[in-house]
Amino acid sequence: MCEGEFDSSGDRAVSSELAGVLPVEYVAFHSQHHSAYLRYAHLQLGGRQGAVAVVDDVFTFLLKVWPQALREENLHAFAWAVLREHVERWLAVLDRPVAMVETAWFAALRRTSRKRLELLESKLGLYAAIAELPERHYDVVLLTFLEGLEGETVAQLMGISPATVRSHIRGARRTLARKIGLDVAPGEEKDQ
Repeated sequence: MCEGEFDSSGDRAVSSELAGVLPVEYVAFHSQHHSAYLRYAHLQLGGRQGAVAVVDDVFTFLLKVWPQALREENLHAFAWAVLREHVERWLAVLDRPVAMVETAWFAALRRTSRKRLELLESKLGLYAAIAELPERHYDVVLLTFLEGLEGETVAQLMGISPATVRSHIRGARRTLARKIGLDVAPGEEKDQ
């Protein structure tokens, strides 16, 4: 597991009774994306209960508009936009910013020794800088580095190409390096 981890034990799959009456494509989409959506919402909201409520709302909405969603040019991009919109709406109702900085930092703190505490304190500045990244860079960095997902998985989840994921990572690295005062070595930003 990675920083900002979300314990998905007890993760809710579509029940076998409902799976028999729901569209098979919806059930497959739900089973492939539910855990990742929960982890993302948890990083944003800072708590399991809110994350579960938001993701339940997202999948309920997707089920209501499922025929339309299937007609979208990119189902994954459409669903990702729905998730982001629901998270943002939830944060607006709570009148608070994203919790990613605290969520990721405390998750890392739980797994560390005292020797690494000093290093983690420097990560707090990094997490704050990540929180200020543009929307797409932010999502790619969260999913890739904090959730530990592969570039192909991030691309599929967000409905973008793997090349776009790599491009967002390069842009985020440049921005983060500038914000926290690091130099990016030539060629380093091409690595993932």
